[in-house]
Amino acid sequence: MSATTVGALLFAFFEDHLKAQKGASTATIKSYRDAVRLFLLFVGRDLDRRLTRLQLVDLTAERVRRFLATLESERHNHVRSRNQRLAALRSFFEYLATRVPEHLVEAERVMAMPVKRAPPPPTLYLERDEIRTLFAQLPAADPYALRDRTLLLLLYNTGARVQEVAELRRHNLDFDYHRIRLHGKGDKWRTCPLWEETVSLLHQLLGEGGPPEQPLFVSQRRQAITRFGIYKIVRRHTACLAKRRSDGQVQSISPHVLRHTAAVHLLESGVEVNVIRSWLGHVSLETTNRYAEITTAMKQAALRACQPPIQDGVGSPTRPIWRDDPSLLKWLQSL
Repeated sequence: MSATTVGALLFAFFEDHLKAQKGASTATIKSYRDAVRLFLLFVGRDLDRRLTRLQLVDLTAERVRRFLATLESERHNHVRSRNQRLAALRSFFEYLATRVPEHLVEAERVMAMPVKRAPPPPTLYLERDEIRTLFAQLPAADPYALRDRTLLLLLYNTGARVQEVAELRRHNLDFDYHRIRLHGKGDKWRTCPLWEETVSLLHQLLGEGGPPEQPLFVSQRRQAITRFGIYKIVRRHTACLAKRRSDGQVQSISPHVLRHTAAVHLLESGVEVNVIRSWLGHVSLETTNRYAEITTAMKQAALRACQPPIQDGVGSPTRPIWRDDPSLLKWLQSL
């Protein structure tokens, strides 16, 4: 067995493999770090041994299997969280096999562990009247009223992910052309147009001048706001709009709900689905197409276009009604 220690391999995995070789994002690295940390703590408890005394032979596929079971039974993690932890451990064990070939058998067993099937989460979004209610009830006298209004409008305008907004700096803005550059998943950049009102609020918030690395949104301590800070702001201002799930439990509004809302409203406005895919930074068009399945307004429009004549003396039209509805035609072509 190689004399390489667990600590040395972990350091190389995160600092060299993930950061330098793969260029993983900060969010990905943190997610993998949490998964590996939980696994090591589980192994330490299982052996009643300090983490600094763990050896490579202690990292077995059987312990990975029991660790995943524990996530669901004791920590009550969702299946999706369990699958995410498995993905992180697969990546680590695959790297481990390249550095320590003697560990290849255990790595193969981990790689063979199946991902559990989970129903897709319901796509929650706000109707247009709820968006109007949200911005109408925002406080005006609060010390952070301008920041919060600008943040919420930017989320709705761009459909950006919460981490993308947390990383925004002044140099990402182009005031002249009313657009903003977002750094998304897979180290990909995309440009989104901004409404006049969004640009105006950003001007008021940031003022003239300022260093290029100035964060767009800051906390009470004048530090760049974190993704958790954004969650708190959104949930505080959308408490009155909370939805009820099918099981009756209240589901609060998250920043990602505003992302779904932006996508649905773009689709309802007749924006072509490929444009929406680029707007949101989706890799696959299938991800964007799901919004076409949940827009109640478009389903109602389709229903009205297809309803049969029920009045006396009214015959079937020689030309189907839906052929004269451009917005409906665009929707049908996007399916």
